[in-house]
Amino acid sequence: MKGKPGRKPNPTPSAGCCPPPRGEDDRRPVEGPEADAELATLTKALGHPARVKILRLLTRREGCICGEIVEGLDLAQSTVSQHLKMLKDAGLIRGDIDGPRICYCIEPQALRRLRALIGSL
Repeated sequence: MKGKPGRKPNPTPSAGCCPPPRGEDDRRPVEGPEADAELATLTKALGHPARVKILRLLTRREGCICGEIVEGLDLAQSTVSQHLKMLKDAGLIRGDIDGPRICYCIEPQALRRLRALIGSL
């Protein structure tokens, strides 16, 4: 992937840049008021095509991604940062500070939970 002019390309971070996913089973109910509120929060975070694209990008990559997210979208850095913040606030992604940048990766447990909640519709 080509970097933007004047920027050094970011090396692909190792798979260990984000904390390991929690492995415990999620036995919370998929129906009821709490599950409905959780589903609404998660789907709201996916309510913009750029956030869907970011989530797909992170899901298809092993390990974390830093600068490549901005390069993969036709949006300004500040706009991408806002989208990443919404996904992170919803718990769908994680971020780890790697020097002057933040590297992002998918939160597998949250993605499994989203699938379970949608599957219960």
